[in-house]
Amino acid sequence: QVQLVESGGGLVQPGGSLRLSCAASGSIASVNTMRWYRQAPGEQRELVAAITSGGSTNYADSVKGRFAISRDNAKNTVYLQMNSLKPEDTAVYYCNADLTAVVAGMMSGILERWGQGTLVTVSS
Repeated sequence: QVQLVESGGGLVQPGGSLRLSCAASGSIASVNTMRWYRQAPGEQRELVAAITSGGSTNYADSVKGRFAISRDNAKNTVYLQMNSLKPEDTAVYYCNADLTAVVAGMMSGILERWGQGTLVTVSS
């Protein structure tokens, strides 16, 4: 069974920093694009940042220049470094990945997996 496990959320003051991590585990063959989404109370889930297996990145306008997405392909792990945090960054952050796995001895097609979410609260 393939799963994504996030860590690193918590409470931080405005202007502070946090680093989120998300590790993919299981019978993984390859991990393609990895993404971070967030969902604030009463809001729709939005894409925050994405990174391809080759390292190309893109960001939501609201986080450009403050957040940085990176990955360690050897560990099937994606990170989100969040700096200069604002109260409006408060949300549950979700990791998402497109990947392939070995299922019953055979290669799967592209699978999409989500992490369980980690809460980031920016408040004084």
